[in-house]
Amino acid sequence: MTRRTERLNHLIQAEISDLLQKHINDPRLNGLISVTGVEISSDLQNATVSFSMLGGSMDRGDVLKGFNSAAGYLRRELAHRLNIRVTPELSFVFDDSIEHGVNLVHLIDRVAAEDNKGGADGRKRVTKRK
Repeated sequence: MTRRTERLNHLIQAEISDLLQKHINDPRLNGLISVTGVEISSDLQNATVSFSMLGGSMDRGDVLKGFNSAAGYLRRELAHRLNIRVTPELSFVFDDSIEHGVNLVHLIDRVAAEDNKGGADGRKRVTKRK
């Protein structure tokens, strides 16, 4: 990835996050939704926007439909805000890495709690966590 595409990825991510927080009124996009990354193609024609949701009250499919219906608006606003020749077409994908990380932390905590109850010799073990 070149330095230019990396800068564009971060700039598009920041702008979409700002638009999502302040300007989009779609009820499907009103929860705790975070834009976790943007990957722009080498020809700068297409950008894949990864998003994540916190909380279980929203349906992924509904949020994805909300993003797809707002894609034209987001692209138009990006064209006004960014100083680039061609504004990329936007596509959206769900990023489950945050949920995966939370599940791993819960598993580690559960194993640590079971380990602290008693080991093979019946003594409590103390584990340090950074």
